[in-house]
Amino acid sequence: MPQRSSQAPHRVVVIVDEGTNPFEVGVATELFGLPRPELGRRRPLYEVTLCAPTRAVRMNHGFFTMSGLPGPEAVDGADTLVVPGRPDNVVPRGPDVLAAIRRAHARGARVVGFCTGSFALAEAGLLDGRRATTHWMWADAFRELHPAVRLEPDVLFVDDGDVLTAAGSAAALDLGLHIWRRDHGAETANAVSRRLVFAAHRDGGQRQFVERPVPEVPDASLGPLLAWAQERLGEPLTVAALAARAAVSPATLHRRFRGQLGTTPLAWLTGERVALACRLIERGEERLDVVAARSGLGTAANLRARLRRETGLSPSAYRRRFGGGPAGRTAAGTAAGTGAGTGAAGG
Repeated sequence: MPQRSSQAPHRVVVIVDEGTNPFEVGVATELFGLPRPELGRRRPLYEVTLCAPTRAVRMNHGFFTMSGLPGPEAVDGADTLVVPGRPDNVVPRGPDVLAAIRRAHARGARVVGFCTGSFALAEAGLLDGRRATTHWMWADAFRELHPAVRLEPDVLFVDDGDVLTAAGSAAALDLGLHIWRRDHGAETANAVSRRLVFAAHRDGGQRQFVERPVPEVPDASLGPLLAWAQERLGEPLTVAALAARAAVSPATLHRRFRGQLGTTPLAWLTGERVALACRLIERGEERLDVVAARSGLGTAANLRARLRRETGLSPSAYRRRFGGGPAGRTAAGTAAGTGAGTGAAGG
């Protein structure tokens, strides 16, 4: 990614094409373009520019037309390029759009496809041999058009390093918060998610399509159980303990998790524990055995393995990246009343 001053906002450019879905443009501007007073910062962490290949571009179903936007050359200043989806995915993108995507990627910018924006990334040649996802309704068409892509059609989003794809419009929010976490840590991402009144962390591997039948009994929601478990992550919770708390069998609990969250009880519990471990590290706890015990991960060795699997970083690298910067100090201090540590011991 291009080198920039640590004080300069990260530049996000959204390329708006004919027929683009307005919701995904809104997701990008909401997540990265609006002020974030909840972070207590004077300087924004991101700045957003919209651009288009034509002087006037009509949005999906002709809801409205955007005009006065800069041309696709604006992509050349992007640190992150966002490509929203559109419904007519079998119609090739214009050459100006594809060329702009290729230039951004070749220059080292991070490229993000929201929903069926993955079609444009594949057309531009960015996804051959790589993991990606798209909306489940378009999975078969995607495979037919782009057989060289390693499509994962039943996940919320895929982070493949410098190229990231989200499965659907709502999953764009999940991916956007994942980018906040990746750039600025779990504490900051949690603050943003609270402002959005949106789930702070849904793992990318969760299912796209979650069945939500009318419950047979009024108390079938997992909400109370999840809240109870989140208060006890440091305790020796098991799936059997969760099932006992919910007064159901483990098999029934498993079905409810699959139906309501698109994941398993154990995967959810592990994800919550890793997220708590990240917050503890950001808040300054340097003793890995303490972090492991308080988060319920058990041992420092398990903490290292789980953190590396979730974030790609060792505990010491995570601490250096998120524990000592201005964003980490502000977010952690606001939430916990403490400064974030900068030590690298134990990683």
